[in-house]
Amino acid sequence: MRARPLPLRRALRRASVAFAGGVLALGLTGCGGTAPELGADAAAQLQQRALVVTKAAAGSDPAAALTSLEQLASDLDAAAADGRVSFKRHQSITAAVDTVRADLKTALAAKQAKAAEAAEAAEAAAKAATAASATTPAVVAPAPAPASGDPARGNEGKGTSDEDKDDAKGPGKERD
Repeated sequence: MRARPLPLRRALRRASVAFAGGVLALGLTGCGGTAPELGADAAAQLQQRALVVTKAAAGSDPAAALTSLEQLASDLDAAAADGRVSFKRHQSITAAVDTVRADLKTALAAKQAKAAEAAEAAEAAAKAATAASATTPAVVAPAPAPASGDPARGNEGKGTSDEDKDDAKGPGKERD
């Protein structure tokens, strides 16, 4: 049996919570030692990126959140290369980014699956409507009856039968 993906809102909420934990970790700078674990400028830059990711995830846009998360990861790597982020802090933030990335990918897959299901349902409804219109017989109204005479013989409106002639002479008069 195939495991069902988490509902989109639940996955996004989970991603936001996990990422919020990562953001808190970013905000805490090392208090001891000569070199900080996370420089103030790097912390501000990464927190700004984290805010963009959080807003996109909260707005049910996992694709944009993933794009912003990749930029955050790139900025983190650059800050670590410049010595503005310690190795230990880089590793802990990378772990948080990886967790959020997995959650966002799950949310994106769920959103794409839901969109695909909706498209399939719309296509099936369109096919059903087309099939129903093709098999529904046309309703034809009966032609009105002629007023008198037989229009098929070209005597429309002319009383040509013996009864019609008798009627034309009037009541009580006989035929010749």
